[in-house]
Amino acid sequence: MTIIIDTPAALGQAARAARKALGLTQPQLALAAGVGVRFIVELEAGKPTLRLETLLRVLHALGGSLAVNGLPNSGQET
Repeated sequence: MTIIIDTPAALGQAARAARKALGLTQPQLALAAGVGVRFIVELEAGKPTLRLETLLRVLHALGGSLAVNGLPNSGQET
């Protein structure tokens, strides 16, 4: 399934929904992703200044990934 994320708040809502669908608490997700509970709280609250590397670990723990659409491939001429 693809979810369009265009704001930090939308990312937080999607992360919360995925966590709840998996039946995980915030501390359980934090442990699975190797991050602090505070990071999960801030992510779900839509904090706009989260570290990308840590965000990717959480997305992976939720079974998701990050995709970017609309940009040219690195091999294409601009």
